[in-house]
Amino acid sequence: MPEEKLLQLALTRVPGLGDILIKTLISYLGSAEAVFAAPVSKLLKVPGIGRQTARAIKNYDLKEAGEQLQKLIAKNIKLLFYTDKAYPYRLKNIYDAPALLYLSGNIDLNHPRMLAIVGTRNATSHGKKFVQEFVRELAAHNLVIVSGLAYGIDIEAHKAALKYNIPTIGVIAAGLDTIYPQVHTKYANEMLAHGGLLTEYPPGTALDPARFPARNRIIAGLTDATVVVEAALKGGALITADLASGYDREVFAVPGRWNDSYSAGCNQLIKTHIAQAISSAEDLQYYMQWPAGDEPAAVKVSLDKEEFSEEEWTVIATIERAGKEIHIDELSWKSQIQIGQLATILLNLEFRGVVNSIPGKKYALN
Repeated sequence: MPEEKLLQLALTRVPGLGDILIKTLISYLGSAEAVFAAPVSKLLKVPGIGRQTARAIKNYDLKEAGEQLQKLIAKNIKLLFYTDKAYPYRLKNIYDAPALLYLSGNIDLNHPRMLAIVGTRNATSHGKKFVQEFVRELAAHNLVIVSGLAYGIDIEAHKAALKYNIPTIGVIAAGLDTIYPQVHTKYANEMLAHGGLLTEYPPGTALDPARFPARNRIIAGLTDATVVVEAALKGGALITADLASGYDREVFAVPGRWNDSYSAGCNQLIKTHIAQAISSAEDLQYYMQWPAGDEPAAVKVSLDKEEFSEEEWTVIATIERAGKEIHIDELSWKSQIQIGQLATILLNLEFRGVVNSIPGKKYALN
């Protein structure tokens, strides 16, 4: 049994420990093993850890986590702790990212292009038709489509992705053994072979509508951009769009008639400059600067290392190794340079004509 994976799972099951405290503990102590090995006196030095929580850590029975891990292994459910390389780097860079994710299926959560498509549960025939055509046109761009498996626009996006052989991820607000709505189980099963299902909740967690906003932050944080197709003035789609904007991700909305209630949310996002208006996949391609081919062309540069600081050269080398445009979050993760410092370095390199800024918070070498 993988000991560190067991201890990572155990951390998420200790009473009183949430995502932020878990990440703080790891930041101060280095690993889940070090957390459980630390004496109470050392745990108390970690910000946010009181005596009750420290005692809960020391008294936690690892047998319970071990039994849970065996069940997960039997169900072929993967555990992704936020320090794992396979943990989605885009999501890792948001403040309230889950410490642990549960994944079923065969999908790379760090795929170069991740797009969320969300919208109203009460989709019109026009909205469904738009999604089908929109996704069909996106098929050439080698991307992953993410949504929430809900009625309406969400399931239409998943169905279109399956139809056109595009990997798709359903983010759910319960354990992976609870598909909601149940009538979408057929599509959820198909997604396991060409995509996956993702949640922050362990199996056995029942559906609770209060968890939908938390689910939406994963959809927004997991992707490069969010497209809203039909949305009322209130609802989950607008929450996802607001979250994506707050995470400094691109947001797009499909405009509609002024008196159409299911276009009111999209029109409001455009009016308030949270989203850019799009009416086709070609518009999205233009704003995201996606080449017409499947993959961006590899960039080859020849630069003199002596002309740059150590941090600048680290950034240049990281972009070059990527062989394509790279999102600033991924660049920060791979170069191990904080976003604030990285933004300054990129700006200087752009002024010097070394780096090219691409819409979608991505960068490439000139």
